[in-house]
This record gives sequence, structure tokens and C-alpha cells, in this order.
Amino acid sequence: MTPRIDLSGRIAIVTGAGGGLGRAHALLLASRGAQVIVNDLGDAADAVVAEIHAAGGKARAAKCSVADAEAVQSMVADVLAEFGRIDILVNNAGILRDKSFAKMSLADFRLVLDVHVMGAAHCTHAVWNAMRAQNYGRIVMTTSCSGLFGNFGQANYAAAKMALVGMMQTLGIEGAKHDIRVNCLAPTGATRMMEGILPAEQLANFKPELVSPAVLALVADSAPNRAILSAGAGSYELVQLTMTQGIALGEDASAEAILKGWQAIANRDGSFVPTQGFDQARHELCKKGFTLEE
Repeated sequence: MTPRIDLSGRIAIVTGAGGGLGRAHALLLASRGAQVIVNDLGDAADAVVAEIHAAGGKARAAKCSVADAEAVQSMVADVLAEFGRIDILVNNAGILRDKSFAKMSLADFRLVLDVHVMGAAHCTHAVWNAMRAQNYGRIVMTTSCSGLFGNFGQANYAAAKMALVGMMQTLGIEGAKHDIRVNCLAPTGATRMMEGILPAEQLANFKPELVSPAVLALVADSAPNRAILSAGAGSYELVQLTMTQGIALGEDASAEAILKGWQAIANRDGSFVPTQGFDQARHELCKKGFTLEE
């Protein structure tokens, strides 16, 4: 039987935690004993802190935009000065500026990347050395099915969310020797971002509280590393980026030969999950008869 996850003594920062998914994440982490830093703008953060206190938990607000690098550094410095460590970071803050690409301004494209990608980078960079020094850290990036699989009218959002997967994969490699585990959450929650997309009776199934157990699993001591965990309506799935066996054309390679062999290239039989970027080169050289050490 899996032991109950106990976060007592852990210090957690949850960004965008004034409502929706972030609020649900903060409430759950606090209920398991974590001291939660509720990051958001305005009074929403105070309201969530009050909820946590009313339930007997520990929390305080940190009001700043994750897109403001200096403000994030100040927030993290204050947390380290008060508690001496940061164990958990949940990068949840985000915005939408949905339009078809033909109608989208580059300003809105850049704004979404600034909040999602640079916001996560600011927060992660600010806590990274502290986690390395203490040889412990759990970081969750919030990706999306829009980034993983595409979605009409969300080129900016999808680009940002897939960028976070790449950041997670690399930081998971770099942080492993310091027991810093970095994962992605791909949530479906009935938040303000989802209103108008689904009818009310369907939307009711996607309670934010049914996503947060995935976050708790990803910040536990026994958390995986470099996983993309989908969560919604009480269902949980693992998304994996796979590579097919493909075909070897050698010196006879041509665009025409690639298209002619497309069915074989796309064949999923024997597909595998690379553990790092170099695995592509390793796979390609192995098909030419080279043997490379792992």
C-alpha cells in the first residue's frame, strides 16, 4: 500500500494560486502539511491564504507577476530568508489571448509567451540554486493538450505550453543528480479559461480539485522525473513523446524517397521513448552499424 503523502516541513510556492487550478493546488498541498506561498495578483491571494488558515493550514501571500523577473527574485529571496529553503514550485500562472493566427497580433503572441514561458523560467531560475544546495526539489510545469496536440486559435498558447515541455525535459536531466525532479502537468479544469468552450453539464465534470491530486503526486518524495501527466475529470494519463524505428536511406537519401517510404517511417511498431536529445543521433548511427555506449 502506498503511504500517505506527508508534506510537513516542506515549503511550496504555487503561482497563479488566487483561483481556479492554482487555488485547488494550494489548498491540497497545505492540507498535507506544506507551508504554501500563494502567489497571485491582488486580493485573490489573500482570500486563498484565509481559506488555508481557516482549515488549519499554513500559508502566506506573495503578490507579484511572474512575468516580472525582479519581483520574482524578491519573492523567492523573502521566502528563503523566512524559511531557509524552498522544496516545491508549482508553475501554474497563465493567461489566454485566443485568436486565429491570421488575426492574432504579435504583441498578444509575445505576451502569452512572457507569462507562461518566461514566468516559469523566472520562478524556476530563482529557486534553482537553493534546490541544488539542499539536494532536493520538486518542480511542476503546467503544459496543455493545446501545446502537446494543437488547438485552433491557440498558436501562442500552444507554443508556450510546448516550450515548457522542453524546459522540463532539460531541467529534469540537469537537476537529477541533486534530487530535483521536474515534471509537467497537462490539466483539464473547469476554470475561467474553459468557460464557453464546453456546455455547463460537461464542464461540471472538470472540477479543479480533481486535477490537484496529480500535482501532489508530482511533488511527493517518490515523484517521477520528466513525466507529462494529464489530469481531468478524475482521469489521469501519461503522455509520451515517442520515436518510430523509421527507415535508413543512407547516401541514397532524397525527399522523394522519404515520401515514398512515409508509411514505413510512420509505422509505430517498435517505437520508443528517447531519454535525451542525443538518442536521435544514437538511433540513426546504430542503423548504420555503429555501436554507441549509453
